[in-house]
Amino acid sequence: MPTRASDLVTLGLRIRHFRGERGLTLDQLGDRVGLAGSQLSLIENGRREPKLSTLQDVATALAVPITELLSGEAPNTRAALEIELARAQKNPLYGALGLPTVKVTKGMPLAALESLLGLHRELARLASEAIATPEEARRANTELREQMREQDNYMPDIEQLAEDQVRASGHLSGALTHREVSVMAEQLGFNLIYVNDLPGSTRSVTDLVNHRIYLPPASIPGGHGLRSMALQAMGHRLLGHERPDSYAEFLWQRLQINYFAAACLMPRNASVAFLANAKRERELSVEDFRDAFGVTHEAAALRLTNLATSHLEMPLHFLRVNGDGALQKGYENDGLPLPVDVTGSIEGQYVCKQWSARSAFTHTNRTTEFYQYTDTPVGTFWSATQTGAADGGEFSISVGVPFAQAKWFRGRETAQRAVSRCPDESCCRRPASEVSSRWAGKAWPSARLHAHVLSPLPSGTFPGVDDTEVYEFLEAHAAE
Repeated sequence: MPTRASDLVTLGLRIRHFRGERGLTLDQLGDRVGLAGSQLSLIENGRREPKLSTLQDVATALAVPITELLSGEAPNTRAALEIELARAQKNPLYGALGLPTVKVTKGMPLAALESLLGLHRELARLASEAIATPEEARRANTELREQMREQDNYMPDIEQLAEDQVRASGHLSGALTHREVSVMAEQLGFNLIYVNDLPGSTRSVTDLVNHRIYLPPASIPGGHGLRSMALQAMGHRLLGHERPDSYAEFLWQRLQINYFAAACLMPRNASVAFLANAKRERELSVEDFRDAFGVTHEAAALRLTNLATSHLEMPLHFLRVNGDGALQKGYENDGLPLPVDVTGSIEGQYVCKQWSARSAFTHTNRTTEFYQYTDTPVGTFWSATQTGAADGGEFSISVGVPFAQAKWFRGRETAQRAVSRCPDESCCRRPASEVSSRWAGKAWPSARLHAHVLSPLPSGTFPGVDDTEVYEFLEAHAAE
């Protein structure tokens, strides 16, 4: 027997449908089952749950099996729309608006019913769609970072998937080539297409109809990233991703495809063999790892966080810091006290000025890694930092380990040492008392307000992506 209100609505509509097919009025059917027409009306409108004996009588009178009456499917298209509308109007989301319930009558035009449902669907979409504000993104990212920390930033299933795909491409050793990436795409049934008009809110667009993966032109600066972009697009297909229902799910999918791409560009078996040998030689270096597999310094540093703990038994940390000292990305499982806000988020927090992630910006020779030991309240850490520049300004990439693990790395002999007392604000976040007293009340800075702090991320089917741009782009290329 149905118990939910939505089931009662479906049951009522099925009874009404079969009654109409038999050409019976409410009163005529009521006479056959011993009920008043008004009571049957309540049942057909989903307002009263019938007894099992009553249902058996109705099924007999209508000459249908009782299982047919209890089916959860709508008897026809209009009934399906009526059921959907009834459910929508019972939804607390609609109830909160304080609007009256629209009674669907037999004479209501189908177009009117479809219009009402269209409004309800849009209301539900807007309510369920991720708001995608910076605050939500930070919260979701914090939860994801904690999850990955618990598993040492290692995903064995994706590691094996990447190994299998790379092996199938014919790759043997060294850097994964563009040709081998194209072969991987072809094995999935896709062609890689390079275009100049890719929507600005996307890194790639996959046409699931014509089996194409659109990428930016190969001549763009830093074109080495095209392999990674293509692999990320393939990752969505191989990992069976569906449209994300939340910003957290969107970030999880992004993490998975980034991991897959990195595991293809730096395959586990070859990478672990390379790193294990370097450890034996006490010559571990992100620079060498980067050059051996033809990737960026940041990609090599992040990949090291995947493999160091799981295969080299080594805790470590990774930082990407802007030129102003703000932390863009961070990971640690070695106890380094990363700066956090009240929600536990690290993004946008300023790292200590004494850390190599910031002091490296003042280093004169910035073509190679900068090495430093830093004494902190929780122990001493060694780190290697490489600086770089992008459209958004300078940044630094740091990989570090506790003092006891420094012996495995090139650069361990450095005499560069610093002392950090952070999170004690007297370390580098609060001016000296004499300076503060001299200028208190005598300065009026005009703050720079970043518009993105106030603005939500562009919302669409996928957070941050403009649906209109993507659909117009595919429409323009579909005929090619």
